[in-house]
Amino acid sequence: MPSISQSIGGARLEDLQREFWGTVTDLTNCLAAGHRLIAESWFRRHAGAAPSTANQDAQALPFQRWYKVKEAFAPRAVVDAIASLKARPCTCIDPFGGSGTTALTCQFLGVRPTTIEVNPFLADLIEAKLARYEMTGLMADYRAVVDAAGTLQADPVSMMANAPTTFIEPGVDERWIFSMEVASRILALRAAIEALPNRRHLVLFRVLLGSLLITCSNVVINGKGRRYRSGWESRRVTGSDIMRAFEAAFLAAIEDICRYGNRPCSDYTLLRRDAREAVAESARCDFALFSPPYPNSFDYTDIYNVELWMLGYLKTRADNLGLREATLRSHVQIKRSYSANVHSPQLREVVDRLAEKRERLWDREIPEMIMAYFDDLRIVLSGLYRIMPGGASVMMVVGDSRYAEVTINVGAIATEVAASEGFQLVGSSPIRSMRSSAQQGGRFDLDETLVHLTRE
Repeated sequence: MPSISQSIGGARLEDLQREFWGTVTDLTNCLAAGHRLIAESWFRRHAGAAPSTANQDAQALPFQRWYKVKEAFAPRAVVDAIASLKARPCTCIDPFGGSGTTALTCQFLGVRPTTIEVNPFLADLIEAKLARYEMTGLMADYRAVVDAAGTLQADPVSMMANAPTTFIEPGVDERWIFSMEVASRILALRAAIEALPNRRHLVLFRVLLGSLLITCSNVVINGKGRRYRSGWESRRVTGSDIMRAFEAAFLAAIEDICRYGNRPCSDYTLLRRDAREAVAESARCDFALFSPPYPNSFDYTDIYNVELWMLGYLKTRADNLGLREATLRSHVQIKRSYSANVHSPQLREVVDRLAEKRERLWDREIPEMIMAYFDDLRIVLSGLYRIMPGGASVMMVVGDSRYAEVTINVGAIATEVAASEGFQLVGSSPIRSMRSSAQQGGRFDLDETLVHLTRE
């Protein structure tokens, strides 16, 4: 996949942008003029020179600004991928939907997307972006939610009874994420939203409410999880602040929907399931583009823990455990089976090296976790093989990891695993370097790699 950002070298940014717009125009020139102008207008807001898998310069884009996901693809990664294919695809599948960038960009390009996402908050985020809305009804339901939330008396203690005790004041050891006043107003909005009969509107409003939770909380989220804000004890957030933030989020969404809701493709399929099961049961697709969780022993559900609990997706600890078990075995944060049936000489060598250093590992099951991770990836690839025609392309962005000075070359191992499932390697190219953990040196020496495969 020729990434615009890969050719920066001595090229001028203006040249890169001109190439990008030419690509967008080529991909949309078969569409009606109105659709083409809408697509090009949306893409024109996103012409940075950062790596195409880095999403920072795309977070202000319409729809993307509803909830900012740092780990998401940038839309031009999808444009680059589709432009590099020999034939324009009609359908595209993303087994790890995340924030929905692949699916949304495909809609703008006139490609029908299928997306799989097991995290219920992220699945709602994807659906909110992809859906079409009738504005009169949407405005009426917004007013109904605000009016109802103004009269509801939500009880945080009962509504959050099974959530971690740190969520609501008084918390634990005088630390809490939300004050009682803020939690009451958030939960009143949640109750009003849940009462809506129109499910599409319910999903959108729940996402918009989720978008303001961290901003109005005592914590911040980074790549290592959650931590308390500096000076949070003296920070004052009120119930009125919550209502103003919800109104601002709604107004931004209304603007985006009015300007860019009439996209070239309005259809989509969203499967809210474990990708390991859902891929093989999906409808036939002629292109796949995705980035699975990286085997860095980070449980990505932790990033969305606040939204999952406060918005009612998780109501019990069993719900939390069930969601974690439905994700790829890329971490050791929960006890689970690491049984695997995967063939790769490079993987076997890496796992043996890790096993020799087991006493130095911060968790003794890391070797088995690495083996199980690639077995999960094999299952996903096997499912793709079943639903894709011969000659179809699969592009996946993967990231290396390192434990006890043993580097896991995920791109190379994934290529061997894919070969065992009937895929041939078209090409593999590094996209950017990622920083290793402080324990592993803290240098930018881990590759993020694009692997392009084709189905035999």
